[in-house]
Amino acid sequence: MVKQDVTAQTEDKRAWGALWALVIGFFMILVDSTIVSTAMPAIMHGLDTDINGVIWVNSAYLLAFAVPLLITGRLGDRFGPRTIYLIGLVIFTLSSLWCGLAPDVTTLIIARVVQGLGASLMSPQTMTFITRMFPYARRGAAMGVWGAVAGIATLVGPIAGGVFVDTLGWEWIFFVNVPIGILAIWRVLLKVPELERHSHSFDWLGVFLSAAAMFALVFGIQEGNGHDWKPFIGPIGSWHLIIGGVLLLGAFIWWQAATRAEPLVPLRLFKDKNFSLANIAIAFMGLSITAMSFPMILYLQSVRGLTPTLSALMLAPMAIVAGVLAPVIGKNVGKIEAKYFAVPGFFLFGASITVYGLILRADTPFWVLLIPPVFMGLGSAMIWPSVSLTATRDLGQADAGAGSGVYNTTRQVGAVLGSALIALMMESRIAVESEKVMASMSSSAAAASAGAGASNGEPVPEFLHQAFSLGLGQSLLLPGIVAMAAALLALMFRQGARKSQ
Repeated sequence: MVKQDVTAQTEDKRAWGALWALVIGFFMILVDSTIVSTAMPAIMHGLDTDINGVIWVNSAYLLAFAVPLLITGRLGDRFGPRTIYLIGLVIFTLSSLWCGLAPDVTTLIIARVVQGLGASLMSPQTMTFITRMFPYARRGAAMGVWGAVAGIATLVGPIAGGVFVDTLGWEWIFFVNVPIGILAIWRVLLKVPELERHSHSFDWLGVFLSAAAMFALVFGIQEGNGHDWKPFIGPIGSWHLIIGGVLLLGAFIWWQAATRAEPLVPLRLFKDKNFSLANIAIAFMGLSITAMSFPMILYLQSVRGLTPTLSALMLAPMAIVAGVLAPVIGKNVGKIEAKYFAVPGFFLFGASITVYGLILRADTPFWVLLIPPVFMGLGSAMIWPSVSLTATRDLGQADAGAGSGVYNTTRQVGAVLGSALIALMMESRIAVESEKVMASMSSSAAAASAGAGASNGEPVPEFLHQAFSLGLGQSLLLPGIVAMAAALLALMFRQGARKSQ
């Protein structure tokens, strides 16, 4: 008995050492999902591009991150999660240097695609390690750390971006990844063990169908509004792309059910009610947390005239509250049903975003704007560990890679759609509110010129402050309502005894 206790303690120490090494890189790739939001006006000005151009700097990363996730989880099973994680980490670190050196927005978007591919190789391996190295009794605490890192990273990104933009320039939001990446490589080589490998075939047709579906949907949504939803964007219409994306997604699901070879997504995983609901819920969370930061940062910088650092610090309460509470909640989420954390967490998170949008005015006191982020952080801290533990609750060792790949994919799909949809919402609502102001002015041409300058990263003229504030506030209703809808999904999480593993 004593020998067994010593062995368990040794394995537990080894597992925690590996997890702390892995979360360095995991933190870095998630920070890059949101760090562009604070630097958005600086990038627009420095690279002479508009809102849609800089949105693609973020969407390109998220899209390249999301599309390969289904197969990168399987690659970890076949070649070892440690090997695939290290390959992704090296790609991510080198492409970060390329991003910082980019001379124009096109080069930056291409570099961000490569960076996203590196992140895609890394992300599912972290969750695979947790599922395979931690028994269920101690997995909640590990998921608490994983959730805290995920929550803090997506909230710290804008703050870090503000500091670098104000002090060293927007390029340093990417250059900083180089020393962090080197540190992460060293820690992984030192602390992360090789795990047993499982032989898998690869569904290349499934990879193609999923990639084509995602690209068509996101490109169609994001570019459609930029072209006033005209029938065609070049030779292909935006609506054609969206419809084609839906059809390709249907074809992908059909193929996963019909193929006699090993499917890219084992649909049997979705027979587990908890796994299915957790995946949809985390997609909603990915959409909400990605979409909310763009309108907030643009308002604080372009309307209220704050520096990138000060605008990011206005969102700091989210990161502080989430960072303090997520590990605590993670330690207890295995003892109490996850739904009792997830339901109030999603509601608080979504309601706080909605309230933030409703109070957004040109003269809203800054102290008032600091209150909703506190509750956003509380909600976020309750969401990450509870939903992650629910998703992995019944995953066996053989399904760890596939399940992690699916879960990370749905989260990133939500983030990609959030980035595309918030671009649509911001541009359309700002245009509507600005037109109301222009209609009452004698010189609509001057007003239009002023609005165009603001959309290219310049400060918004005072006569358009209220219009921009209202438009950006209305766009925040999207992530707010989506997050509250996820609370309804979490309410259906299954209770009761877990399947044995």
